[in-house]
Amino acid sequence: MFLTYLLRELSNRRKQTVIVAAGLALAIALVIVVSGVAAGVRNAQSSVLESIYGVGTDVTITQIAEPGTGGPGQQFAFGSGDGTTTDDGSTEVAQSTLSAARGTATFDSSALTTVEGVDGVSAATATLSLQNSSFSGTLPDFSPGGAGGAGADGATGDGTDSGTEAAPPSGGADGAGGSAFDVDQFSVTGLDPATDAVGPLSSASLVDGRSFTAADAGTDVVVLDQTYATSAELAVGDTLAIGGTDFTVVGIVASTSSDAATASDTYVPLDTAQALSGLTDQISNVYVTASSASGVNALKTDLQAALPDATVNTQSDLASSVSGSLSTASDLIGKLGTWLSVVVLAAAFLIAILFTVSGVSRRTREFGTLKAIGWSNSRITRQVAGESLVTGLLGGVVGVAVGLIGVLVVNIVAPTLSAAATTDAAGPGADGPGAAAGGGGFGQQIAQATTDVALNVPVTVPVVLLAVGLAVAGGLLAGAVGGWRASRLRPAEALRSVA
Repeated sequence: MFLTYLLRELSNRRKQTVIVAAGLALAIALVIVVSGVAAGVRNAQSSVLESIYGVGTDVTITQIAEPGTGGPGQQFAFGSGDGTTTDDGSTEVAQSTLSAARGTATFDSSALTTVEGVDGVSAATATLSLQNSSFSGTLPDFSPGGAGGAGADGATGDGTDSGTEAAPPSGGADGAGGSAFDVDQFSVTGLDPATDAVGPLSSASLVDGRSFTAADAGTDVVVLDQTYATSAELAVGDTLAIGGTDFTVVGIVASTSSDAATASDTYVPLDTAQALSGLTDQISNVYVTASSASGVNALKTDLQAALPDATVNTQSDLASSVSGSLSTASDLIGKLGTWLSVVVLAAAFLIAILFTVSGVSRRTREFGTLKAIGWSNSRITRQVAGESLVTGLLGGVVGVAVGLIGVLVVNIVAPTLSAAATTDAAGPGADGPGAAAGGGGFGQQIAQATTDVALNVPVTVPVVLLAVGLAVAGGLLAGAVGGWRASRLRPAEALRSVA
């Protein structure tokens, strides 16, 4: 009897049923699309961060450099005996320096031991971020009498030891009576060659050669990022000068993220990097994998307590460092998408309630007759609620279908978002990936990983269940209000009314 009556009433009031179901379907579809796009944006942010910090890195630990710290930047000093003098009296010089990036801070490597002793840490590794700068070129003999030494502070002028004041060079940078020089820089990351489960190389795939082994500790071997290797025309077996020492290229790696560079141009054993840079027992970063994904926030708190002077960040904290149109999309979804979903959902619920109450008002004689033949208030309420529930379910099914179609369209179109994760680095604009990614002058931010990310919208079972649940909730809410209104009708008044 219940189902027969319910289906007959829905069939007789097809217009109302369609309008209510359509309103709920629109709201549900929007919820699915917005939730999916938000999840896709989060996944895209994670993929960009993984290209820098490594797959599975839940927490990163650094220290903020105080203003004025981090060294004076890259300096080159040449004495009177340095370089090779040519026939015209000019001097050909070359020098390479390896130091911590300007604006970054290093701290004692004992912090890694402290981190490993904190409960909830599954794995941890430390790295040292450095910048290699090379100066090479020709400096003219511009001192009086031609006996002065040539100097350079980033270019020229500092580091002379001739005892006489040098006159400024004349001419241009093409060597015609002046100076001609090149300054090249690339990033260097020192890491533990025995650890690959966490850290920058955990997100890299081997392209050629081999990766590090425990036996590489203390040796002069280097693994190159594929983008840098291509620009520098280097291959496995070649040599690369780092800090004035020749390193043998043993491998080339690429980021697992599409079109993205890895965290650094070059990778060397940590102890070798510390020795060459003079930063013995110093590190720049600690990368941590948590034992449980649900315990990341608690682990962050514990690590901050264990290292009060350090800066502890989780993946969600670091997501704010992702810039470009991906960041804009994230802000749009976070600020507009969620509120739009809430407003549309509230409007759909209101429409369902209003139409249900309106339908109850038009069925006054019907409900009065049912009461007169013995229907109780609760039975009438259940009848109206059942009709609204079925309408809500219809809207939910249609909404899920429309939402899935919307997600499919987004995935087919695959809108491309630009993304860059930035860190502070030093040095003048360099040739190579670092410069191409946005490098600039001293102290500027340099994007270490820049990529175009194709937005992929995932659909999960919880989101679909949430959508159906919202549709059911909307139907029940409308049915509850309409049923309550119907139960308040008195039979005598109902029978006197005109439908």
